[in-house]
Amino acid sequence: MASQTPIPPPVAPVVRPVTPDDGDSVVAERKEQKTKPPQMHQVVMLNDDYTPMEFVVVVIQEFFNKDRESATQIMLKIHLDGKGICGVYSRDVAATKVLQVQEAARQAGHPLQCLSEPVD
Repeated sequence: MASQTPIPPPVAPVVRPVTPDDGDSVVAERKEQKTKPPQMHQVVMLNDDYTPMEFVVVVIQEFFNKDRESATQIMLKIHLDGKGICGVYSRDVAATKVLQVQEAARQAGHPLQCLSEPVD
């Protein structure tokens, strides 16, 4: 009456006893992987003869979270040396800061230039 053949019961897996190491086996040692920290980039603001010093101080305070005294010192360095470092960040953050400064300068009608360069 049964049209199908019965399925045999599943076979239990073979369990082998644990044997002590006889010295023939090879074990790969785990190597510690050292990851390097990301390369940092400094945001450099360039001097020009048209952007007001007060605007530069405000931009440094706003986008680089500096107090008024630090921002003024950075602005004077930019004015006297032709360029000044506003901060050191990872590449993406530095690029974002550069874009923010350039956009703020453009909206205010100033030719202020800012760039990002890798830290040696």
